[in-house]
Amino acid sequence: MFTSPTVSVRGDRTGRPRVVLDLEKLRHANCGLGRFCRHLAEGILSLGEQPFDPVFFLPQTLPQETVRHFRAEGVEQIEVSPWRKEAFASLYRPLLAPFQRRHRYDLWHVTNQTSKYLPLDPKVPVVLTIHDLNFLHDDRHKDRPRAVARKLADVQRKVDRATAIVTDSRYVAEDVAAHLRLEGKPVHVVPPGLPAPPTASTTAPTWAPGGRFLLSIGNCLPHKNFHALFGLVETLPDVTLVIAGKRETPYGEHLRRELAARRLGDRVMLVGQVSDGDRQWLYEHCEAFVFPSLTEGFGFPVLEAMQCGKPVFVSRATSLPEVAGDVGCYFAGYEPPELERAYREGMTRFEADTTLPERLRRRAAAFSWAATARGYGD
Repeated sequence: MFTSPTVSVRGDRTGRPRVVLDLEKLRHANCGLGRFCRHLAEGILSLGEQPFDPVFFLPQTLPQETVRHFRAEGVEQIEVSPWRKEAFASLYRPLLAPFQRRHRYDLWHVTNQTSKYLPLDPKVPVVLTIHDLNFLHDDRHKDRPRAVARKLADVQRKVDRATAIVTDSRYVAEDVAAHLRLEGKPVHVVPPGLPAPPTASTTAPTWAPGGRFLLSIGNCLPHKNFHALFGLVETLPDVTLVIAGKRETPYGEHLRRELAARRLGDRVMLVGQVSDGDRQWLYEHCEAFVFPSLTEGFGFPVLEAMQCGKPVFVSRATSLPEVAGDVGCYFAGYEPPELERAYREGMTRFEADTTLPERLRRRAAAFSWAATARGYGD
């Protein structure tokens, strides 16, 4: 990707192009975009034969756990500062243009569609990674068309500046093509990788269910469609459902009211955000992972469950079939009979096929950060 023939690169004293990686989101090391930046940069540094010289665009302060990775000796760094934000840079860029005779960098990778930073030199080619356009499909915004239009216009401005686009999945690539003007710019699909799992907690969390349980993970947002699983729980009298993720949201409150109305408070556990160790314990001890999400740019929790050899039950919507492939089980719909049928058929298949756990692990392992880094490097 960084050496695509659609991108003109000059190279430097090493003969390799100098590529800036926007790692500004590392200031939020544990959010999805922060983890993407961390693992992509680590993957690029681990490549045996560097196809380019990375230049890290880093925040002034980094969380302690990431400092040792990104203050690497020998890697050029640019410090993030407020004056570099596009809101300011767009004002003084024309004043500096006559003095910029030779651009310092060959390519600038904007690592997410919400970034506020672009290269100061307008001649530097830009690769833009778009992880999703979920705001177009989120019920929270259906009554706010102006807000949606502003978000879309902001992404369009970055697309206009870009030379090439990267997405995490074919679904997002199709969404981008449907809602943004590409003007013939290439769109490349480079799936993100899956890091090695954290060490599971040695003991069960104090709140863990005592018997069989299903697991779902994600912040309580409407597109996660968690409420559909309540009907499945009602058809499985001996199974508990654990939902882990941020619950202090309007949709989280809706879920709590629904559970009270259906008297499922002792069968469905909204446990909130959990530690890495407890999350891994949940993956390793659940009977199955269930994920009825209606829109996903990728779907990391599905891969994390597959990494543990667990059966995964997912929507056929958006990117999830690209993740689960032929080893996943799919909900045909979200009514209780459809959910129960898919679950029982999938568990019967899982119990009868002794090769399935290993096939699930192998498919998850194929999504590596080394492969992601090579995908960008190629």
